[in-house]
Amino acid sequence: MRLVWTIKYALAAGIMALPTAAFAEAVKISYLTHWAPETVALLEEAATEYAKTNPDVAVTVRAVPFGDLLTTLRSQGGGADGATIAGIYDLWLPELARDKLVAPAPETVATEVKGAWPAGVVSAASVGGTLYGIPNEIDVYALNYNKALFAEAGISGPPKTWDEFKDAAAKLTKKDAGQQGFGMINSWAAGVVHPFSSLLVSNGGDLVTDGKPMLDSKAAGETFQLYEDLIKAGSSDPAMATADANTTGPFLDNFVSGKTGMIIMANWWESALKTGMGEKFSNIATAPIPVGPSGDKPRSISYSWMTVVNAGAGEAEQKAAWDFLAWLNGAKSGPNGSSAMANILMSMGILPSRTSDVDAFKDKLGSEFLSGYVSVLADAKPFPVVLGGQEFSESLQQTIEALQYGKVSAKDAQTNAQTDAVSILERAAK
Repeated sequence: MRLVWTIKYALAAGIMALPTAAFAEAVKISYLTHWAPETVALLEEAATEYAKTNPDVAVTVRAVPFGDLLTTLRSQGGGADGATIAGIYDLWLPELARDKLVAPAPETVATEVKGAWPAGVVSAASVGGTLYGIPNEIDVYALNYNKALFAEAGISGPPKTWDEFKDAAAKLTKKDAGQQGFGMINSWAAGVVHPFSSLLVSNGGDLVTDGKPMLDSKAAGETFQLYEDLIKAGSSDPAMATADANTTGPFLDNFVSGKTGMIIMANWWESALKTGMGEKFSNIATAPIPVGPSGDKPRSISYSWMTVVNAGAGEAEQKAAWDFLAWLNGAKSGPNGSSAMANILMSMGILPSRTSDVDAFKDKLGSEFLSGYVSVLADAKPFPVVLGGQEFSESLQQTIEALQYGKVSAKDAQTNAQTDAVSILERAAK
């Protein structure tokens, strides 16, 4: 969409005199995202609103599938032909900043972000203390469960401990009916690693501490063992677990159709559930991650997304990009006292990360589905944003999948995961 005022438009509107800037060619900036068409349309609507007071900036939006997003950013590099703005997963930031593909935020933007966002979210958008973008969504994990299946199995409420979790999974499993108690994910790195990691931190463990992998800890060993126990008990079937970043495939289908009793999943997939389940969505509730034997309270892994600016763009384009992003994420740019970005995120069931946006949407965030996620925000642990983070995640995915399919024992999976993680992070840090 081109958002440019022209002389013809101005004359047609009856404007007798225009500022000099209105006659100059608009500064053109582009925004690269992975959002679906209906969400892209909302972003374009926001850009249209911005253009009402900024007619000298033309914003275009381009979308690519999530799986192509990082490749697109890297293939275009930091050159002037690349997108001016891009939405990125915070795990990618250290490499993009190291390779000088993204620009540090101007001081005015950095000051605003540090004062209006939680410290942990700001940290995930920074490298070496330098802020590189504006955070938008934050995602956490919670237990999703089917209340109708729980009632059929005689289970009164969501499990709070791992023992209760394994017991509920066993009761929900009906092999002759093709029903599993707990649904794992395979074939998608974040989908495999994040639920496992949420159970790990709810067991008192960590993935990485001070840049060092911690997969050789007692807490990690117990988490690998939990997966092996669920698989050996028949409570989780890897053949029902395939998914991708859009959650299409057996993982979603089996939960939607009532063939899976429990899953661990992020808040953003609310829209997929609603679309797939219709009226039966009311059967779904959320609860904190069950606490493991070495844990003290329910915890979750969190990760965030942010918008960054191409370091290779021209000076005028970079300035226009930061100005647009500051408006898009600014307080009260949206229709209900929130930011325009938060309004877009909430349309997808995604939690906004700006503090004032959480307040603006407190009623909707109190729904039966989203309240389970909001309740774990305070104790969530950010997925480690380190050099080599993406490779680390993909390697851990492969190890967990090998465990799911019975190719390795829990003990061997732990050893392999730690060995690979040490090698990857040490190599990345050089």
